[in-house]
Order: sequence, then structure tokens, then C-alpha cells
Amino acid sequence: MATAMPAAEHSRKILVAVIDAHPGHRQQVAAALTSFYQVAVYERFDQAMESLAGTPPCVVLLDEKALPRLGGDPIATARRLLKGVPIIRTLARPIQQLGSAAYDTDACLEKPYRRSTLIKTISGLVNKSVEAGWETLAPHYKESLRRTVDSFNNISDLIDKGEPLVYQEITEACGPLVDAVSNHDFKVILNGVKGHDNYSYVHSLRVATLLSLFGHTIGLKGDDLSLLASGGLLHDIGKMTIPHEVLNKPGRLDDGELQVMRSHVPKSVDYLQLCDSLPKGVLTIAAQHHEKLDGRGYPGGLKGSQLNELARMASIVDIFGALTDRRVYKEPMSPEDALTMMTERMGDEIDLALLALFRAMLLDAATPSA
Repeated sequence: MATAMPAAEHSRKILVAVIDAHPGHRQQVAAALTSFYQVAVYERFDQAMESLAGTPPCVVLLDEKALPRLGGDPIATARRLLKGVPIIRTLARPIQQLGSAAYDTDACLEKPYRRSTLIKTISGLVNKSVEAGWETLAPHYKESLRRTVDSFNNISDLIDKGEPLVYQEITEACGPLVDAVSNHDFKVILNGVKGHDNYSYVHSLRVATLLSLFGHTIGLKGDDLSLLASGGLLHDIGKMTIPHEVLNKPGRLDDGELQVMRSHVPKSVDYLQLCDSLPKGVLTIAAQHHEKLDGRGYPGGLKGSQLNELARMASIVDIFGALTDRRVYKEPMSPEDALTMMTERMGDEIDLALLALFRAMLLDAATPSA
């Protein structure tokens, strides 16, 4: 039997389908995933295929005990009905016992497995599927996406090793993005990361794109645009050290969790300062994008004239990005609603003159001629 999601959830895409004949394990897996994904659970394979064939999920988690004993090759059936959706097989015996059948699915997990292993496996397959779609794009779009995601992932490894980033590599990775922005040809890049499972990368790429577009609109060029794009891509790298359960928590953060979340700003600054060649502007974006004009921001409680134009621009773009991002626990706000909310409710926090320019920029970018 399939477990229906609440009515409010039907508007959101099911990301992970869990097919498992054991009710206890089925619910345990679903509970482990709901902080990260929308989940649908099924007891029977045939029921799952009937339900999912019309609206395929991003990943299927299939326990071998849920496979039908008769009726041909169920994995091949799933492949045909779900049109290439990645399948993770779970089993309560050594994977070696599967022999060549271990290659019928995209991944195998032997019970008991860690929650972190499950999430990492799902995320990797989702991103691999999305990134495979980039191969069909024009070369300059593909290069922009591929180089920025590779650089972003490489930073994670550098942080783990305590090694500084190489700023020139970041600017080179952002080069195709800056070119696209300068030519008003960036929408394909933003559409290319829809469905990507690395939220921090998606948000950072959107901020990099919109911040450099903002700069282009007010007349910045060359190295200045490169600085904005690089600053946008790097502004939240401290979040790479934040636990997933805090970063992706659906509800309101408690005081302790809020403190952990806010620590991403000083962590970003501390890491970026390891790079001797980093422009001051990139550090300003990372350090001040959560500051507010009324002094109620963090981490420094800066206000008014203490915030330069770069910090004010970054704050607007970051807030707009967060409101219009899709998260597991919320639908994205429309750009119009986000801009209205920012104008009507955040007048004490952000620079309304710059916000008006930002709104005009988005309206201009939305016109066919742009």
C-alpha cells in the first residue's frame, strides 16, 4: 500500500520513491529522508510502478524483498516505465551475492547502512542525472555550469584539507557566466541547475548570476563583474561546514541551531582570508550579506553608512535568491511576490533605492528583447 502525502504536498514534485515490503524499515527510511526530500512510500512494486509511471520521481529506493518473484525482469520494467530514473537497490545480504545483477541498478546499499551514506548516494545520483543534461546545451552554457560546479565542489575538498582556494581558478570558472550576463544570455544557465540537489551550489550560482547582472546594469565591466560573480559563488561557502540536519531543517530553527546556522558567515570569512590574492570586495560580500541597514543583521550588527554599496547589493540579491529558491520544505516564491515583500516589509533593512534598480533590472531581463 502506498502512503499518500498531505494534500498540501501534492503540488511539489516527489523526489524520492521508497519501495519496501517491510513496514518498519519503509517508515524508518522515509523518516530519515523527509528533512531532505519529498518522499512517497510503497509496499508493493507493481503499485509503485502504476503510481509513478506518469510522474517519475528523481530517484527510486528499491528493496529487493519488494521485487515480484514472477513476471519477467522487474528492474527492466522499472527502467522502461520510469524513463531512466536512477534506481538504488537495498538488500539484507552481501552485495557480492548479486553477481552481475549488481550492475542492473545505479547503486546498491547493503543493510544496515548509515543515513549519511543513503543521502550521499541519492544526492550523487540526482546531480549526475541533472549534470548529464548539460551535455545537450550549447558549449558556452555547458562550460559555465560545468566549471562553476567543479570549482564549487573542489572548494569543499580544500576546506577539508585546510588549504586556501586559488582565486584565479574561481574567476576563470566564472568567466563564461560573466560573458553570458554581459550578453543578457544567462537564463539557460539558471534553468540548468533546476533539480540539482546541492542547494548551496544552486543558491550560490543564482546569487553569482544575479549579482553580476546587477553590476552590469549599473555599468560595471571587466574585473568588477568578475569580482561580483566570484563573490556570489563564494559568499556562502561556510555552509559547507554546517550539519545537513540544520541546513535543511523544515521548521523554525531553535536558538542553538540558529547560532550554528549563523556561524557560516565567520567560517566563510576565516576560510577566504587564507587566500592572499582575494580581493577585498569578495570578502565584503561574504562578511556582510546578512547585515541590515537598521543594525539588526549579523554577525557584526553593522548599520547605515557602515555598509558600502557592494554589501547592500549582495544583501538584496541574497534575500531575493533565498525567497525564490525551491527548498524541500517550501515552494519558491514568485519573483513578483518576493520583490513586493522586500519592498513592503524590509524597508528598514535593505537599500530601497538599490532594490528599485534591481526590480527594474529583472523586469528588463524578462522582456523578449532582453
